[in-house]
Amino acid sequence: MTATLLAVDAMSGDLGPRVIVPACLAALRRNPSLEIVLVGNPDSISTLLPTLPGPLAGRLHIHPASEVVLMDDPPAQMLRGKPDSSMRVTLQLVRDGQVNGCVSSGNTGALMALSRHVLKVIPGIDRPAIMTALPARDGPVYLLDLGANVDTTADQLVQFALMGSLALELTGVVQPRVALLNIGIESIKGSQQVRQAGVLLEQSDFVCYTGYIEADAVFANQADVVVCDGFVGNVLLKTVEGVARLMGGQMREEAGRTLWRRLLVGLNRGLWHGLARNWSPDRYNGAVLLGVNGLVVKSHGAAGERAFLAALEQAVQIAGEDLPSRLAQRFGQLPEVLRQTPGCDS
Repeated sequence: MTATLLAVDAMSGDLGPRVIVPACLAALRRNPSLEIVLVGNPDSISTLLPTLPGPLAGRLHIHPASEVVLMDDPPAQMLRGKPDSSMRVTLQLVRDGQVNGCVSSGNTGALMALSRHVLKVIPGIDRPAIMTALPARDGPVYLLDLGANVDTTADQLVQFALMGSLALELTGVVQPRVALLNIGIESIKGSQQVRQAGVLLEQSDFVCYTGYIEADAVFANQADVVVCDGFVGNVLLKTVEGVARLMGGQMREEAGRTLWRRLLVGLNRGLWHGLARNWSPDRYNGAVLLGVNGLVVKSHGAAGERAFLAALEQAVQIAGEDLPSRLAQRFGQLPEVLRQTPGCDS
């Protein structure tokens, strides 16, 4: 079994090492071929580490970094300031080939800016985009961008569509259906950028473009990839997370109101646990930054231990698929892709 080595920005997020370190230990126990490099303040990390058995201790390493990118640090300033931040050092380990990829819960804007600066973007891509899977009726739907780019041009939306489509193709999805998130399905609806992107995608023969999609149809599996700018995508993602938590809380509250209801829940424990698991925001934590020369997985800044573990598991999976380098290779063949990759079957 091929080993996977991940660098983890241990100082990132709202909760920092006290959540990230236990999540990393859980990931090591689940994945015998995984090694993790915790990047950050060695003292802050070491105090949270229990005495580990030899085999497990041999797969966990600490790489010092003396500075931390805060959640409110301006991204542009992080390109020049804090040269020894845990976020920058983590990305440098990816750049230098010392690890297969990295995970950070840090400032999204700073992570985007530093990833572009340290790892560089794939030739042919203007801006990277953050993509994640969301639960839907018949399997996950993939959404990008989730906050890396608040303002986008029509050409950049088309690039997001291409990246999302190719990423799913490389994981085995045949002719992924791509849609643009909009306020209506009519051609006159939406911003100028979205309408222009729709025209460009309709003319393309390298993306299976199905047209506009409204937010209420995203979870009906009418598309495999849903494309939008980072502002819209982040609002949609946070709305879904909030509704899922609200529904989960109300279901637990209603289920415990009477003895009869508690008995029914006990008799249908598998059903309840399945619903809770499928719609838990923690399960879907972790989004990949597409378009840079290396694997970068962004965890939610407020992620708890279970959610950060999900981001680590996703990074392990993506590293095993070698997705970033394969995506870069496909973009290197872009003229050939444009000629040969079919759109939707007629």
